[in-house]
Amino acid sequence: MLVGERGTSNVELDAFKLGRAVIVTRCVKNFWLVKSEPSAYSWATFVGEGKTAWTGVRNYTARNNLRAMRKGDAVLFYHSVVGKEIVGIAKVAGEAYSDPTAKEGDWSTVDLAPDKALSRPVALDEIKRNPKLKEMALLRLSRLSVQPVTSAQFDEIVRMSR
Repeated sequence: MLVGERGTSNVELDAFKLGRAVIVTRCVKNFWLVKSEPSAYSWATFVGEGKTAWTGVRNYTARNNLRAMRKGDAVLFYHSVVGKEIVGIAKVAGEAYSDPTAKEGDWSTVDLAPDKALSRPVALDEIKRNPKLKEMALLRLSRLSVQPVTSAQFDEIVRMSR
């Protein structure tokens, strides 16, 4: 992989010598937020199942965000409509593949696995009041169900949950 090929979050470079060649590898961890109505699919249901395919996304920007996810990326789990709060952290367990629930069109899904519940949910009102989060997609693109999050925003949400 070439440096700078994707993402800008938490870039780590490792180099090692193999004979006369120097091999450079790169590990990039990106951060995301997914939304779900708790009456349709809650954090508790997700934890109970242990893993899920994030199916049913029918917005092109959200689909492209799913396609950009990489195994190991961290994902904030947001309860929309009721609660309006970030309740947990998931991990991307499997990269994008064709959504089996799509009857037509070019739609994708990823596999997600719960990592941990937040010590305390972080409510949308708290996020709105935090100047460090004023550029968060959750506030600017409120209807987008799969969103990128910067590493600084992710860290601030985790800090707020303590």
